[in-house]
Amino acid sequence: KSRRKEEKRRRRFNRLQEFDHTQLSKRVQKAITKERLAESQSTGLRLCVDLSMTDFMSDKEISRLAGQLRRLYGSNKRATHPFRLILTDLREDSRLYRECVRMNDGFLNYLMEITEQSCLDLFPAETVVYLTPDAEEALETLDADRVYVLGGLVDESIQKKLSLSRAGELSVRTARLPIDEFMVKKNNSKNFHSKILAVNQVFDILLTFCETSSWTHALQAWFPASKGYTIPAGDSAPLPAAAQPQGDD
Repeated sequence: KSRRKEEKRRRRFNRLQEFDHTQLSKRVQKAITKERLAESQSTGLRLCVDLSMTDFMSDKEISRLAGQLRRLYGSNKRATHPFRLILTDLREDSRLYRECVRMNDGFLNYLMEITEQSCLDLFPAETVVYLTPDAEEALETLDADRVYVLGGLVDESIQKKLSLSRAGELSVRTARLPIDEFMVKKNNSKNFHSKILAVNQVFDILLTFCETSSWTHALQAWFPASKGYTIPAGDSAPLPAAAQPQGDD
């Protein structure tokens, strides 16, 4: 009996030790993540999400965008080299702000910048590159001296060339992801092909390109198969461990 009691005590002690170690690991990991995100505010590649176009969106689309911003922030938290993330044109009295607070646990404590100002209030126009699927120029690389802007829209609400028009209003350079340069159309029963992605998908592609310097890796990892494009068979490469395909939004 005494041996059984001793064994029971020993197992309980081991369990408690394991629990303490797990909790410590979580705390350490959380501290490391926080430190990385804080550092990105001064050293990270600058990326703005332009949220000035939400008046065009329905309540359902606003909710979808709030969810996409949560996923986008989650990706930045997990990144080895997070971006300096800035949500621009986001008013506290807007539907999107209220929905982000309602849907996204801890939104007000996210380690990123939230401002009512536009990207041009924060950065010189000549440094800004607005990413839009309708741009003529393909993005070749990411430059630390540039500020990249994603249009905060959901694919249901994207009216023809809306983000391109917004870039025109701002009089800034535009670029598109190099989908035509690295991908080919894939036959499908609906003959459907689209280059319009959710804002978090574009963000994941940019993050992965930053970490691998490979558009092939980045597009293969994050461009949804449902959009009707694929990397040519001879060009595909094993995905890095950090980049695994995820859902749309």
